Amino acid sequence: MSEISTGSPHQPGRYEIRLKGHLDARWAAWFDGLTLTNSSDGTTTIHGPVVDQAALHGLLQKVRDLGLPLVSLTHVDSDQPDEPPIEPR
Repeated sequence: MSEISTGSPHQPGRYEIRLKGHLDARWAAWFDGLTLTNSSDGTTTIHGPVVDQAALHGLLQKVRDLGLPLVSLTHVDSDQPDEPPIEPR
């Protein structure tokens, strides 16, 4: 059996969770103060620091409870800014 090292599960990381549909800014409090960005393509990106894997799973449960389709989940390198890339118009 092969092991894949993903680092310590207790280290904080930055994540981007992209959902199909738009959420109002008021939902940021429900997502532990993470930043919500609505894109012109009809998606919402929830991004920011997540303290550990347990917190990440908690966020994914909240996404499930909303009923919005999950488009992607991306771990963002800590040296990258907390802003999603600007989309061309």
